[in-house]
Amino acid sequence: MTPTALRQELTKATLLALLALFLVPGITWGLAKYFRAGADAAMVAGITDYVDKARDLPAAEAQGIRTFLSEHRPSDTCNGVPSPVSTRDGGLCEAYSSVWQFALVEKVAGWTLVAGVALLLLIGTLAALAFARRQLQLLSFLVGWRVLVFASAAQIALQGAFAVWLSFWITAYFFEIYVIKLIAIVGFIAAAAVFGAVKAILARARIDNEVQGELIAADAAPALWTRLRDYAAKLGTAPPDVVIAGVDANFFVTEQPLRVNGAPTQGRALFVSLPLLRVLAQDEADAVLAHELGHFVGGDTAASATLGPKLVQFDTYLEHMRVGGLTVVAFFVLHLYRLAFELALRKSSREREFAADRVAAGLVSADALARSLVKVSAYSLYRGEVEGKLFEHDERHDGQLGIGQRVAGGLAEFSRSAAFVEGVRRGGVPHPFDSHPPLRERMRNVGAEVAEDRFAQVVSEPPATTWIDSIAPADAIEARLWAAFEAAFAQAHEQSLAFRYEPADEEELALVLKYFPPVSFALKKGDTFEVNHAGMVLPDGKGTLPWDKVAKLEYEDNSVGADQVTFGHPEGGWNGKKSTKIGLAIPSSERDRVKQAMGRYWHRHQVMRAMQKQAATAALARDAMPR
Repeated sequence: MTPTALRQELTKATLLALLALFLVPGITWGLAKYFRAGADAAMVAGITDYVDKARDLPAAEAQGIRTFLSEHRPSDTCNGVPSPVSTRDGGLCEAYSSVWQFALVEKVAGWTLVAGVALLLLIGTLAALAFARRQLQLLSFLVGWRVLVFASAAQIALQGAFAVWLSFWITAYFFEIYVIKLIAIVGFIAAAAVFGAVKAILARARIDNEVQGELIAADAAPALWTRLRDYAAKLGTAPPDVVIAGVDANFFVTEQPLRVNGAPTQGRALFVSLPLLRVLAQDEADAVLAHELGHFVGGDTAASATLGPKLVQFDTYLEHMRVGGLTVVAFFVLHLYRLAFELALRKSSREREFAADRVAAGLVSADALARSLVKVSAYSLYRGEVEGKLFEHDERHDGQLGIGQRVAGGLAEFSRSAAFVEGVRRGGVPHPFDSHPPLRERMRNVGAEVAEDRFAQVVSEPPATTWIDSIAPADAIEARLWAAFEAAFAQAHEQSLAFRYEPADEEELALVLKYFPPVSFALKKGDTFEVNHAGMVLPDGKGTLPWDKVAKLEYEDNSVGADQVTFGHPEGGWNGKKSTKIGLAIPSSERDRVKQAMGRYWHRHQVMRAMQKQAATAALARDAMPR
């Protein structure tokens, strides 16, 4: 997400958080106040009438009642104000009476609104602390995480209770009826949301820092390890504990626990890109290595190793809130804090990158660093373009893709293109853990800019010496990693084709059926219900419903009797109807499988139609271009 998009999302999140915090409590507070005022007016009228007509009421007591009514509302007795009539009629605020409820709910809703304001102030304060100093980010997040998680659970419980209360009193007060089914449904939704929030708090996040690569032992690349140890000594920091070689188009360091080919690693890790080491001259690669070691010096990796797992845990809870129904009211508030904290992280990330660049410029040279930035950017952009075109291909890839060779063979020509120059202007260098500043800003930071008209020369000039020759197993490792990467790429591409194809012929049909075979469910009384890539075979002889005739799908669970599924049809309907309702008498154990099948196959069809429309639009645009 770009900084501009992130700020726009923050603005949107702020508005949604305001609604989530104040809409339901505000409505509840307003209606409780309105109901209470009505009850007070009725009581005042009744008490006044009683006082005026009572012949045996002592004058002093009558005057006391009138004075009370001139200074207080009858319902004030719910808040501890002594009632002059309490000994005569049992009290103006009997427990659980309507006026007691109105006064209590008004108070609770009012304090909930105050708590919402306090929560927003806390979010702003914590975000400001995270912006002010990087050293305060961990403390800010720990406080925010703990407070917001439990505040969100309280928010869900309170707003659920408000919703249940409103579901009774809105109809009871205005229409003098109450709908048991409505109250029960709202109560069930509220209870499910509270249960979901508690479950999410207890859920453990899955942290999978799997890295595709192979470890490079010191005896397999002694010169490289010597260089790393020498640079670390000059910088006054410890060298990496492990070096990982891979084919991804980046370099990075981390102190987070990793898994390399399934084996866990601990301590400081440096990832080096073998394809980039072939492109970079040795001094350019040295500048990149020095930059990465500079993150060790600044304590960046240690801070990320501590904060990273906690961010994953928070994001896991955030996702539970997003998909949990009524819990979405808590999601908006949590999301607001997470976005504000992300802005702070990006600010400090930029500062850390600039600091690490200055370390590299001082240890190696600013010119070598600038040249390395141009080469890494060119390689990353061009590789993305090559992979993008391969993925857009409308037929399966058979045999080796040769991505590495394609990129190496076309890199020099790409560096002379306007697309590369524009790409450098727009963005920076990809990185798996941090948000890097734009390339131009990084060059200016070290005082060594490469002019745009020199980009092609820098990228095209063959390096005299590279580090790749000093890594004995580099060729074998790279061959294995490219083979694994291309196999995974081809598999993902094939799966994407299963989403894209309508299908048009037997070969395309076979591929679609490989990933989307017909799924049949046995119903009671020997009937069946089938979901397939083209549509659904409905029970009770209702025919085959094509996915093109499904505009809306609603599934209603039933504990007694058959589940009910309603299909809304697009304009024109299906079989002369705007909607179709069917009953599915299935075991409860099969319910989730039915829902997943319908959702997955319908989604496949929507993706296929959207991609067809996109392709048609692109073809029209190409035809409209001047020749």
